[in-house]
Amino acid sequence: MPIKDVFLPLVGQPRGPAVVAIEKCVAVAADLGARITALALEEEIFERPRVMLPYDRDSEHAGSKAGDMQQLLNAFTSAASRANIRAQSRSGKVPADQIGAILAEHARFSDLTLVPVKPHDSRTEGIVEAFLFGSGRPLLLCPEHLADELRPEFENVMIAWDHSARAARAVGDALPILRAATSVRVVTVADDKTEAVVQSGTALVDHLREHGVDASFETTKCGGSSIGKALGSWANSHGIDAIVMGAYHHSRLNEIVWGGVTKTVIGQPPCWVMISH
Repeated sequence: MPIKDVFLPLVGQPRGPAVVAIEKCVAVAADLGARITALALEEEIFERPRVMLPYDRDSEHAGSKAGDMQQLLNAFTSAASRANIRAQSRSGKVPADQIGAILAEHARFSDLTLVPVKPHDSRTEGIVEAFLFGSGRPLLLCPEHLADELRPEFENVMIAWDHSARAARAVGDALPILRAATSVRVVTVADDKTEAVVQSGTALVDHLREHGVDASFETTKCGGSSIGKALGSWANSHGIDAIVMGAYHHSRLNEIVWGGVTKTVIGQPPCWVMISH
């Protein structure tokens, strides 16, 4: 099924990298030929009314400037206009502890959610987890710290294959992107290239061929590093535009306590990452 309807959550401060990430997400939607819907949310904060004194006029005027949420919406509107893409946007104020759940609920009505990701940011990680466990849809992570360098076209795509059901789900979700790619490489991180590992990777390549995707399979070693870092290093050294992977192969609690591939990648994606659970 082609990707025709994408969702873009807008949360946080409109600093430089965030604005560039919004522009790149809009460019991806345009490249896919999809409609994009943005939802900007900010925390609902109760403020006690106060008596305005004459000398408070200047501060009142300064407070009338566009807030963070409106600036994010303005950046989205400008990017969508330049890309000449079908776009719509909404905004609202909600309790802080409900932001992730509300965004995940809205994501259920899109083919793909584009998520700007701040490096090693607990709030961002919480929102990404809410999407993974509450939306039922794939995510495309956009690393804000690399936004200037990212290309909106995914010519070189890597599938992080660990033989799991979640990885298989991610491959199925990513088929429209895989078909459009110039190069697709199935990569398994394994210190020992066993027969089972080779058979699994070869079977996936054969399956992809039936969908018009000409892929190759190879393995790479951890080299004393974590699997997540090994994947990132491989992607960087091979000029990968996007990684396709499944999320939380181990239990969520084990990932939180011990760390894991998912948390490593969410914490600092090495490029665009399409992730499914």
